[in-house]
Amino acid sequence: MTVDPGLAVREALTYRPVRPDELEICTDVWRESINDYTRRLNQPDLQAETGPLLRLYTHLQASDPDRFVVAIQADAVDTDGGEQIVAFAAALQRERLWFLSMCFVRPHIQAAGVGRRLLAEVGPRPTEDAADDPTVRATSTDSAQPISNALYASAGMVPRVPLLNLIGLPERPEAFGPLPSGISPIPFEVLAREGHDELAATVDALDRETLGVAHPVDHAYLRAENRRGWLYRGPDGVAVAYGYATEAGRLGPVASRDADLLAPILGHLSSAVAPRGAFAIWLPGTADRAVVATLQAGFRLEPFPLLLCWDRPFADLSRYLPISPGLL
Repeated sequence: MTVDPGLAVREALTYRPVRPDELEICTDVWRESINDYTRRLNQPDLQAETGPLLRLYTHLQASDPDRFVVAIQADAVDTDGGEQIVAFAAALQRERLWFLSMCFVRPHIQAAGVGRRLLAEVGPRPTEDAADDPTVRATSTDSAQPISNALYASAGMVPRVPLLNLIGLPERPEAFGPLPSGISPIPFEVLAREGHDELAATVDALDRETLGVAHPVDHAYLRAENRRGWLYRGPDGVAVAYGYATEAGRLGPVASRDADLLAPILGHLSSAVAPRGAFAIWLPGTADRAVVATLQAGFRLEPFPLLLCWDRPFADLSRYLPISPGLL
């Protein structure tokens, strides 16, 4: 008889949806878990500032409250005197796409199968006929984490495409190339005054064509984060792309009907907004021409690449640049 050494640990935990007042504790779990393995790679600890991450957690908890689940250890207490959150997972559902945004376990309780249990807690609900289930399951994971990569792959979400983090300023902006003649960028705020519903429908159509699903709730989050958007129209007035940039230094998401437009759009976005520091872009390896142009423009590649994983094809990542690893 095979003994599961982690069974007693898993069974001693309580699993339930997170409460809003517990989200900050989840940032502590995230930081502790990542620092535990990056120290073994001689990498510096994560900075203590977690404001953007906490706002992302707030968004995920608001949009998918039943898919943000914590694991609680009853025989331990945190510094506030309550039960200790030792792990959490957060997932989202956007039309047919189920995406695991995060899954982190405190180091002292890892290797007990808690991550797999959390996947089951937040995973898509099975249908009567699995063969007819249209749900796509996807996630992103650190390439330096083979255990996590194996866990997700064993569940069908196999690593497919590297997700590269490029940081810097456009020291050689000509590397991006100009927008083609007749392509006009129009700020979202101008178009919204003409009709928000029409703009939203146009963005949804671009998302479905490139990402495979629409996600208007996430565009609302981007606006709340003060990311400025532009719609790119061709000579005939038809929308061919959109893109976002912010003074906080985030570029993306970008969706384009033509992969050749990604680099010129990044050139426009990085010139349209003056960041308070450097820009950061998440580029799938399949957007190779945009990767080459961004590096030639003066950006640097950060370690380590992430891996985009899925169980079946759903997006054209040569024409779509995600919001972040935790929110496509």
